Amino acid sequence: MAEKKPDHNAPVLVIGLGRFGASMAEQLVKQGREVLAIERSQELVQKWASTLTHVVEADATNIDALRQLGAQEFTSAVVGVGTSIESSVLITVNLVDLGIEHLWVKAITPSHGKILTRIGANHVIYPEADAGVRAAHLVGGRMLDFIEFDDGFAIVKMYPPKETQGFTLAESQVRSKYGITVVGVKSPGEDFTYAQPDTKVTRRDVLIVSGHVDLLERFAARP
Repeated sequence: MAEKKPDHNAPVLVIGLGRFGASMAEQLVKQGREVLAIERSQELVQKWASTLTHVVEADATNIDALRQLGAQEFTSAVVGVGTSIESSVLITVNLVDLGIEHLWVKAITPSHGKILTRIGANHVIYPEADAGVRAAHLVGGRMLDFIEFDDGFAIVKMYPPKETQGFTLAESQVRSKYGITVVGVKSPGEDFTYAQPDTKVTRRDVLIVSGHVDLLERFAARP
């Protein structure tokens, strides 16, 4: 049976208000989502009480405490607990037992992630590893942003190599030369526009480019 897609307007349960959990909760609130945040540190509860509308001090490793807070009414939950693998696993088991369909859980190590998957977490996140990979692609300096997908496909925001500057995309032939696709171009002071064969690239432009990671790296390495 296919997994049901999460309701993009449904309330979200966020457990753990460390850096990862707090940033997730804050962004969800900015997107207009209702969030119930659960944190056992009184200090962190007080820190985020004014930013997040619903913050409760409780121990999510205790399934009865979760029931009392109505956790079973949620369809989506985020577990941001990272300091204790044991706590992370216990909380995830509790949420699975409560029937929450969509679980995004932070993993510290690959073995931790494997355990989370086996007990029912359908979205395992490795924030430190993912951030490290992303940063490595940005260190070179030409790429400004980098998003990689599971199949090795990526989308990047980057400065244009010299061989594209002063030419239209048809003239520079980057797709046939490098196997990548320029999706959009942003000129200073203007909005992004979808790229066309007659789009002329200047030295001051920023490109949105898609393709396989290896091919994008090759293109970004051009002088």
